[in-house]
This record gives sequence, structure tokens and C-alpha cells, in this order.
Amino acid sequence: MQINGTKALVTGANRGLGKAFAEALLARGATTVYATARRPDHINIPGVVPLQLDITDPTSIEAAATEVGDLDLLINNAGISTDAPLLGPSTENVRREFETNFWGTLNVTRAFAPRLAGGAILNVISALSWYTFAPASNGYAASKAAEWSLTNGVRLELADQKTQVTALALAIADTDMMAAFDIPKLPPHEVVTMALDGLEAGKLEVIADTPTANVKASLSRDPALFYADIATSLFG
Repeated sequence: MQINGTKALVTGANRGLGKAFAEALLARGATTVYATARRPDHINIPGVVPLQLDITDPTSIEAAATEVGDLDLLINNAGISTDAPLLGPSTENVRREFETNFWGTLNVTRAFAPRLAGGAILNVISALSWYTFAPASNGYAASKAAEWSLTNGVRLELADQKTQVTALALAIADTDMMAAFDIPKLPPHEVVTMALDGLEAGKLEVIADTPTANVKASLSRDPALFYADIATSLFG
């Protein structure tokens, strides 16, 4: 997958990683970049095509797919975190996280997949696809684990039409979602550079930071050992 000369679409492009993806795609020579958000008037990126897209709304997805037409690259970046424990007083926010992170990603992918023969999809997953850290992140982690599985499944289903499907996994980027955490964070443009370099190199998975690499490397270990030293192994 080479980005120069492509037509690309980024979900959740009004801020954070999504905005950085849209800017980087233009810098790498994409001819058209659709920067999407629920409120396209919040998109302020010179050179992009702002487009309304609510990934939890099938009508919005259908309208966006009709307007865009053919596509070379889809970046599924939009997602939410609601600080929802699995055993809290309500499952409403857990359902919201799944509606966005899993079902939203799947439905956008389904809408654009037939147009992406020979192109690529990049899904933004998380280090929390592979572990849990605190009760308030458990709903988000479950939804991102499902999105990781979705990414692997879609890759197999689109292999015959030669659509590359890449996952970007990260823990700590300097975005609004991580604003409350006083810890070192990667600049969004640095994460995006790694992701797009990996995409162009044909990688199926891009690991953006050391905490995520540590989590992935620990999956074959006894989980009792992993959770016993999680603080030092991830952030020490």
C-alpha cells in the first residue's frame, strides 16, 4: 500500500489521532482525504474534505459511503471510552463502547469494503485489547479486544480481493482520551508516522509504544505473573 495518489477516509478526524492521520495523509501525497466526524464543522484541517459521519448510525454510514464512492484507504480511528466497569450499576456505557468501537468499526468496514479491492484498512485498536488494568477501563478493554478480533477476521475475509488490513495498537498517546493521566505520552503525529510507515511496509500489526510491546510479549506467560508485576513491566 502506497499512500501517494490515494483517496482516503479517516473516522473521528476532528481531533487527536484522527486529525493527525488526516494531516499526515495529505503530507504523504493522498489526493483526497475525507476527514469525518459527527460534527464536520469541528474539523479544521486545510486541504481535507470534511464529511459528516456518525459510525453508530447506519443511515449516516450509508450516506457517507454514497458520497465518497471509490476508496483506496479506510482508517477506522473513531472510538469512545466511558470509564465503564463491567459489573457497575448499569451496562449502558459498556453497550455504548461496543456500539462505537466494535459495531461502528464493523459497519463502516462493511460499507466500504467492496470499494477497497487492492487498497487497505487500518484499525486503531489498543494495548487494552490484550489486558485489563483497572475496573473503569474494563468495558473499553472488552470492546477493543473485540475490535482486534474483528480486524483479524476482516483480514481473512478480504484477502481474495487483496485488501491489506493493518492494526495499530498503542497505549499512551497525548490525546483527549488520555488527558487525565499524568504520565509520559507519545505525540499523535509520532504515532501516526509509525502507523503509516507500517502500513506502507505491508505490516499486519503496528505496535506503537513500549507498554504495548510489553503487553503483547507477555501474552504467552502465566497471567498470574503478568498481573503481579503489571505496573513495573508496563511503565517501569
